[in-house]
Amino acid sequence: MKPTSTPLQHPDNLLFFDGECHMCNSAVQFVLKRDSSGAIHFASLQSETAKQILSSHQYDATQLSSVVFLANGRLYTKSDAVLQVARKLSGAWPLCFYLGRFLPRPARDFIYDWVARNRYRWFGKQEQCMLPTRAIKARFLD
Repeated sequence: MKPTSTPLQHPDNLLFFDGECHMCNSAVQFVLKRDSSGAIHFASLQSETAKQILSSHQYDATQLSSVVFLANGRLYTKSDAVLQVARKLSGAWPLCFYLGRFLPRPARDFIYDWVARNRYRWFGKQEQCMLPTRAIKARFLD
């Protein structure tokens, strides 16, 4: 009999990001400021927790070219992930979700891939993380 593994417990809305990318870390700061309900939690794609959770959803966690958003058991990547996150933010940001859906996914992902390929050159890498407050730290898994 094959042993069964227990699924990892995690928040319903989990944003996986490249922890070495300045642009990605700025995006996390952007989301933190606009997620007034505190519903979105975060994990660096380089973390062991991210690798375990993503592999349990059949996603190659070594793939660092895409932001990944896990919402209620469903994985979103690239532009779909960005739009799903925008949908959960306060202010006018959910409007971006609705307007962004009018642009076909291949066109959105083409733009996303272009930015992703150039993000280190344009924004650089970072060697150290921010020092979060206790409230913000509780929203990070690793």
